[in-house]
Amino acid sequence: MRRASSTGRSGGRPPRPRAEQTEQLGFEGMPERLFVCTPSKLGAYADCPRRYRYSYVDRPAPPKGPPWAHNSLGASVHTALKNWYALDPERRRPEVLPRLLKGTWVREGYRDDEQERAAYGRALAWLESYVAGLDPADEPVGVERVVAVKTGVLAFNGRADRIDSRPGPDGPELVIVDYKTGRTGLDADDARGSQALALYAYAAERVFRRPCRRVELHHLPTGTVAGHDHTVESLARQLTRAEETARDIMAAERAVADGTDPDEAFPTTPGPRCGWCDYRRTCPTGAQAPGKEPWAAVERVAEPTVGEN
Repeated sequence: MRRASSTGRSGGRPPRPRAEQTEQLGFEGMPERLFVCTPSKLGAYADCPRRYRYSYVDRPAPPKGPPWAHNSLGASVHTALKNWYALDPERRRPEVLPRLLKGTWVREGYRDDEQERAAYGRALAWLESYVAGLDPADEPVGVERVVAVKTGVLAFNGRADRIDSRPGPDGPELVIVDYKTGRTGLDADDARGSQALALYAYAAERVFRRPCRRVELHHLPTGTVAGHDHTVESLARQLTRAEETARDIMAAERAVADGTDPDEAFPTTPGPRCGWCDYRRTCPTGAQAPGKEPWAAVERVAEPTVGEN
């Protein structure tokens, strides 16, 4: 007597191999894969598709240039503020700032010890001036908080410097705060045009289920705040821009996979940024631009308005 198969059939043609079934069924109607991204990933392509390729497509990735002092300075200040908020409210006093900054200080990229000491002194003055305007008892909703959201195109995630809760006309509302340590001041147009801030706001509203329309750039060197109040429509426009960028990236990656010359699929965007690009030595176009010294931006950082003798 023939034993019944596990499929319930007592004989006849054996079941087709799994691979054959998969090939016959195909993938029609399956949703297109989402583009996993961060603000920096989208920004890299928007600034220069070639830089995006060097950072995220080529493997192994081309070697980068030396570390930048201004990145070290910014990272040190950001981490010091994060650790300030990690303290109990009664310990959030200006006198703890030197210890916090020393504990987070990144030394890479500076020209010499003298420039590094001067940068440290300016950074400490910025922090002292900035925290003087904060209420130590205020607890943000998030500090260095990752927010994430999925759309029909994107799987977005990003780390917001700070997410505040402030009173709104219909109850508490969230505010995205981004610290800046660059050499120039910022205005409302910078806040309005920042795709990163808009995406943070869009994601935070969905993560916390509270309205989030206000975005702010806090420029520590000058002590100024540049803010913008988004609408549902303006956030939607920024999201659409991000999705369009994602589609362009995926199309370029598919083109390379299908045999297109990577240089053609990811062209360069020559401009002033070339001198500051991590991949200037690798990129034929970038190599034609005068290179910047790793410490050049720190020499031009705005002097603090208060707090430094």
